[in-house]
Amino acid sequence: MTTATEPAESTAQPEPPYEDLLAQLQGPLIRPSDPLYDEARKVYNGNIDRHPAAIVNCTDANDVVVCVLFARQHGVELAVRGGGHNGAGLGVADDALVISLSMMRTVDVDPEAKTVRADGGCTLADIDTMTVPYGMAIPTGFISTTGIGGLALGGGIGYLSRRYGLTVDTLLRADVVLADGTLVTVSGESHPDLFWALRGGGGNFGVVTSFTFACHDVGKQGNIIGGPVMYDLADAPEVMRWYRRLLPSLPEELDGWIGIMSIPPAPMFPEELWNRKVCVIVWCYTGDHDQADTILEPVKTFGSPLLVGLQEMPFSALQSMMDPLLPPGLQWHWKADFFDDITDAAIDVHMKFGEIMPTLQSTMHMYPIDGAASRVPEDGTAFAYRNGGWAGVIAGVDPDPANAPVISEWARRYWEELHPHSAGGGYVNFLMSEGTERIRASYKGNYDRLARVKAQYDPQNLFRINQNIPPANEPPVS
Repeated sequence: MTTATEPAESTAQPEPPYEDLLAQLQGPLIRPSDPLYDEARKVYNGNIDRHPAAIVNCTDANDVVVCVLFARQHGVELAVRGGGHNGAGLGVADDALVISLSMMRTVDVDPEAKTVRADGGCTLADIDTMTVPYGMAIPTGFISTTGIGGLALGGGIGYLSRRYGLTVDTLLRADVVLADGTLVTVSGESHPDLFWALRGGGGNFGVVTSFTFACHDVGKQGNIIGGPVMYDLADAPEVMRWYRRLLPSLPEELDGWIGIMSIPPAPMFPEELWNRKVCVIVWCYTGDHDQADTILEPVKTFGSPLLVGLQEMPFSALQSMMDPLLPPGLQWHWKADFFDDITDAAIDVHMKFGEIMPTLQSTMHMYPIDGAASRVPEDGTAFAYRNGGWAGVIAGVDPDPANAPVISEWARRYWEELHPHSAGGGYVNFLMSEGTERIRASYKGNYDRLARVKAQYDPQNLFRINQNIPPANEPPVS
């Protein structure tokens, strides 16, 4: 024991030798004393304010390998950031070493083979810029500043899902840095269990430094017909009941998500509609333009729309339509569930909370997972919810940090009343930090297999700052 005059033995851990790490890197290493630090630690959700020990802007896979080996050797927590869009801010963590892939954004298109190879730091816009001029695209998401890495690893639901499936359904192979620092190419023939797990299992299994996807024909030379159709919020029950009946009967070339929002004061909308609460369906038609008038007639003429914004545009324009309305840095609180149906009871909940949306940007969306996406068996990939339903998300959003408690409370209350009408679980790309049971529910019967793959490839759970799946026979990380 120590006496009053003897100093207590220090339990502080020694500072990892970041200068040694820097000497092995091609890319820059940013520490808290660096003038670029505060900008570098930002992520899309402005409600996330975390202070990593260091951030490495990797330039290639070798930099990633160096970081992984450093973290293993020195017991440093490791976070991996692609586009930084994750709602829970899992691309950054206090006192962690952040592997940032933001400088790794090369895209290579093979128009003859109809494939695209994209570095792990690419955004959806990076890929669209290279593929759409060839009249091709891959199924991705709804905001073009989203990183392909997080989107694809979680599943990837988007405007092309009814026709071509999820992002993971078009993945051909991936280059992955594993927890032991080795770089492997993963496909259906090489490391097939890992390939299965990557397709929906999130960042649990390694750092993906590049993806290769199959491309698909989209529209007429890359042009689709799409845009929003908006109805007064009072019409939402009628619109939602019509939409749930109509969608399964539509050709798979026509996709459309439904939601509740307020029309922003932006030039793309008529001024007389600004700030009005509405039910919206955003449609995307990628089929034969000669048949468009016939196919789109029912979605343009149903009910009494306030706005019919369908028009021909590049696919990339539709995918980036929401970008200026939802820029980086807003405060976000997300809640998510899967739904097999849009029940009348659920519609009542949507109406209740749609009427009391607390801020202009707060919203609710439901994205269909039917057509091609529903024909993949539940155990065909790690992404399990293939029942032809919807992925729902409630998002409390506002630019003012002072409103963070308000938007969070609205989102939580909305979810609590809606959840009993759900299929259970939620799209992992929409989850906040909600605990192991929510993660387990989001994978249904695939969870135990994912835990076994985790035990094989990351037995020490190095990659745990994510929607974490602990290795089989290991306790969850608190």
